[in-house]
Amino acid sequence: MQPHSNHKAVDLYLKDGCGRCSLYKTSDCKVHLWQNELRHLRTLALECGLTEELKWSVPCYTYKGNNILLINAFKDNCTLSFFKGILLKDPYQILDKPGENSRIVRLIRLDKQTNFQALRSKIKEYIFEAMEVEEKGLKVELDKAPEQAIPEELYTVFKKDPAFKAAFYKLTPGRQRGYLIYFSAPKQSKTKASRIEKYTSHILNGKGFHDK
Repeated sequence: MQPHSNHKAVDLYLKDGCGRCSLYKTSDCKVHLWQNELRHLRTLALECGLTEELKWSVPCYTYKGNNILLINAFKDNCTLSFFKGILLKDPYQILDKPGENSRIVRLIRLDKQTNFQALRSKIKEYIFEAMEVEEKGLKVELDKAPEQAIPEELYTVFKKDPAFKAAFYKLTPGRQRGYLIYFSAPKQSKTKASRIEKYTSHILNGKGFHDK
């Protein structure tokens, strides 16, 4: 299927950036570092027959209303992320975890040394397999996630601010876990406290770590 995109939002993303930081609409925006690669990935997704949208401020590609993949730009690479990547067979061993605690999503990283043309047909195979996963209605079945420890710095804030504590526990388990992973990551206590302070208003407003 030939590319067919009428979504001006993705055109603007490629032109101006994602808008999630102060570099939006500047030449330093990470999106501008990976223009060729992002456009190649966009074309590839459309060639496979996926529907293009903008979700979470980045291009998202769906199949029959189900999220299949995202493309995104970072400082050192750009990525194509599969929502149900754990279900893909990965015959070429090109899928990575986004992070140590990622359980379902798997991604393909492209950097300046990547030969896209050599990967093109392989990436298509992965996209078609991801579409087949949706056709078959396959679901991800995981063991219960291990309990994430609550850092002492967060306990301290809970004691001082009951409203904040209540707001935190009103979040979905996934959002709570995302914050706990982020807050617990630094070794220094002052850095943990700084991260908690930075996202206090987010939590009070019922937003997850990645919500704007």
